[in-house]
Amino acid sequence: MTDDIVRIRAGFTPDFTEESYTLVTTAWPDRLDEFMGEQRTRISPAAADLEDGSTKAVVTGRRLRIEIEKDPFRICVYDLDGTLLHADVVDLGYLEDSNHRRIHTSEITSDDRFYGFGETTGPLNKSQKLVTMSPKDAMGYDPRETDPLYKHIPFYIKLGRATRKAVGYFYHNTYDCDFDMGREKSNYWPAHSRYRTDGGDIDLFLIAGPAVRDVVQRYTTLTGRSAMLPKTAFGYLGSSMYYPELPADCDKAIAEFMDIAEEQDIPMDGFQLSSGYTQQETSVGLKRCVLTWNDQRFPDPAAFFSDMARRGITVSPNVKPGVLTVHPDLEEMKSEGIFVKDSDGGDWAVGTWWGGKGHFVDFTSPDARAVWKRRLTREVLDMGTTSVWNDNCEYDGLVDKDSRCAFDGSGGTIGRLKAVMPNLMCHVTQEAITEATEDARPFIVCRSGHAGIQRYAQTWAGDNSTSWDSLAHNIATMLGMSLSGVANQGTDIGGFYGPAPEAELLVRWVQHGAFQPRFSIHSVNTDNTVTEPWMYGEVTHHVRDAIQFRYRLFPYLYSLMARAHDSGLPITEPLCSAFQHDPACDEEGIDFMLGDALLVANVVTQGASTRRVYLPEGEQFYDFATREAYTGGQTVDIPVDLGSFPLFIRGGGIVPLALNQMHNLAQEEVTGLRLVCAPDRDGRFVLYEDDGVSRKYENGQSLRTEITMTAGEHVVLNFARQGEFQSVLQEILVDVVHPEKAPFWVSVDDTVIPHHLNAERFARAETGWHYSQSLKSVLIKLPYPGGDFRITISFEQFDMIGI
Repeated sequence: MTDDIVRIRAGFTPDFTEESYTLVTTAWPDRLDEFMGEQRTRISPAAADLEDGSTKAVVTGRRLRIEIEKDPFRICVYDLDGTLLHADVVDLGYLEDSNHRRIHTSEITSDDRFYGFGETTGPLNKSQKLVTMSPKDAMGYDPRETDPLYKHIPFYIKLGRATRKAVGYFYHNTYDCDFDMGREKSNYWPAHSRYRTDGGDIDLFLIAGPAVRDVVQRYTTLTGRSAMLPKTAFGYLGSSMYYPELPADCDKAIAEFMDIAEEQDIPMDGFQLSSGYTQQETSVGLKRCVLTWNDQRFPDPAAFFSDMARRGITVSPNVKPGVLTVHPDLEEMKSEGIFVKDSDGGDWAVGTWWGGKGHFVDFTSPDARAVWKRRLTREVLDMGTTSVWNDNCEYDGLVDKDSRCAFDGSGGTIGRLKAVMPNLMCHVTQEAITEATEDARPFIVCRSGHAGIQRYAQTWAGDNSTSWDSLAHNIATMLGMSLSGVANQGTDIGGFYGPAPEAELLVRWVQHGAFQPRFSIHSVNTDNTVTEPWMYGEVTHHVRDAIQFRYRLFPYLYSLMARAHDSGLPITEPLCSAFQHDPACDEEGIDFMLGDALLVANVVTQGASTRRVYLPEGEQFYDFATREAYTGGQTVDIPVDLGSFPLFIRGGGIVPLALNQMHNLAQEEVTGLRLVCAPDRDGRFVLYEDDGVSRKYENGQSLRTEITMTAGEHVVLNFARQGEFQSVLQEILVDVVHPEKAPFWVSVDDTVIPHHLNAERFARAETGWHYSQSLKSVLIKLPYPGGDFRITISFEQFDMIGI
């Protein structure tokens, strides 16, 4: 397909029909091109030479070579260095079993590591694991063992321990499937992995690296880059099933929750409105009836949304694709023909749903999409929001997998199409928001999803359980998603299902959550409690500190989202990817990188007084709080107390923080920037700014400031701007980690600025520099310039005695 992507497709039906809801880049005409519209790009297949011999055919491109061995048949792919990237297993390569499942079997070695697979439990490396993709409503799942979870992303990355080269496997197929990553063993065949799917073709996009990052970027070229969400998506998104389940005046209870947050000095930007707002009295009691409002709980939804907007709070109402058979609008919906049909095609399919039996919306039907868009707009968006939380969209309750879907005119089964339904639901939601509110930037949250869900929504790892195990093992779940193209995601902080988290667990979870792309404390506690930041008064200051630190991180997080939108790179990245050269990082599933500059090593064990951290080889790190220096390639023990969240800045790292403490991203701006730099080596960072709410960035209304750092005796920071957006930054404090010695002089462009030996006078000054002995950092302060500028810090030796 490209110089780095080979498509291998084995068909078991008479044709190779192209009909994909998933690919945004393709080299072939597709029946769904019109539906995909501007999302889809058509390219020409890359040039290659063919040599067809008697025993094998060889296809050679610019960077890959494919050898098709004829008898016995198998396909092998090499890079131009001669490294074998992929080999089929003879006899097992492309099979259909007696149950009509399609199977692809590949050679592996005992040293291969396997990452990605979307959303999974257990360790980050899935070597010798069985991974199932059949999305389930897995409330309270075991963070080590439950399989499957909510997502269906049939993609993984193989990393050779010896070669240090990565290759990606994306199976372009929406049927339920599983992956055996060397768990099965037979003396008749070499070590192997197996992909097995319930139907469809074996349609493999083999993606060469050699870097893990290369694979992720190329995979997201195929399936789409992460959506550019509004800035409030990075704030604290309050939530609990408690508030919308109260018998009356839920709107007032939520307003009181916001008042308490303000009293407690807890920043807040959103509220994820659980489905209790839709409960209606029916013939079988109180039931959740999607796209309705309970007028006892929310007597005036529009006034509620207006009040929340006044506070700077984005409300994301929960919307589900299932309609109970006792729904008050059921007959009208049936007449609109919006549901999946039964396997005979004559009536609407009935499945198990939350609260009883129900029907399920068929988002592969153009008519159903139009009806859903109209109803969603009228019942939700017109109340005053541009955010929707699509939930329970796994279609788990439709047991008859032969139930019929429209498939945009060609017809298909729910067994084939259920995995893609949440993507299509988000597609409709995105269209509805953009049509209902001029220039609004949609904020969609979705629990389930197929490959490509990242281009529509922020996701999270479903209804996790409250335990220390979940805190620790959910991190690998998040990192697997990061390597599967989904940059903007996280897990419920504090745990969703179970008893209330104890005080220490709550603090540690919030400290970890401060570094997740999605930050939401959300619960349905089994002991009649509600998980809230201030639930333990004696530790609320630790919770507050962590949340406020997250808000100071906003310029860094927002810039990383822009990077993910542009390039597909993760926001949270496992060490095996960030430090691919170091085999000691291959199994690490708790410590991770936030962007290129920050190594996060949160405390995830009960009662810890130290935190053991491995620092990757060939790197230099500094404790973010104390600035103590550490050389990579060693394991260090860091003393911790309950207020500690160990964080290290990497040599060459650049981290922009907000100087001003914000409490609401919707109503406050970053007016001052603290730029923390570690100039052990050259570094680069692109600071991204826009209005954070509209789609004007699509038309050039954004600003990218490329900050390049040149290390040496003269450390030089160059700031080069590109874009039409007018920054609101007023001041900058550059914090240059340099424990060896203080500078000789500092200049901005060609002007030497004042040196303040006294810290208090430096604090009062508008411009100047000061060397902090406690931080071992050079602090440089100036009004934020209106254009490009350069800061030079001279560390040359000042020979006072010689003078």
